[in-house]
Amino acid sequence: MVSKTARIELRAAPEREQRIRYAAKLSRQSLSSFVLDAAAERAEQVIASSSATVVPSDFFDDLWDALDSAPRPNAALSRRAAASRQVEQK
Repeated sequence: MVSKTARIELRAAPEREQRIRYAAKLSRQSLSSFVLDAAAERAEQVIASSSATVVPSDFFDDLWDALDSAPRPNAALSRRAAASRQVEQK
């Protein structure tokens, strides 16, 4: 068993507190367990969403196809690459 030594304190509007207490009672959990479980679940969702990027499937398919195909010349980049360069030494 892990020793619980860290403390988290909250302040809530009375209506919110009553609703949370009621939900904890319905879940047959202590208030502390209920709040901690809810916060831990939300923390996992936030962490997971920050480490993954979700895009529409058609965008992903287009991206995947672009990565698989040979690069196409870009006119602006080609012009810039062909332009003379001026090197200044200080």
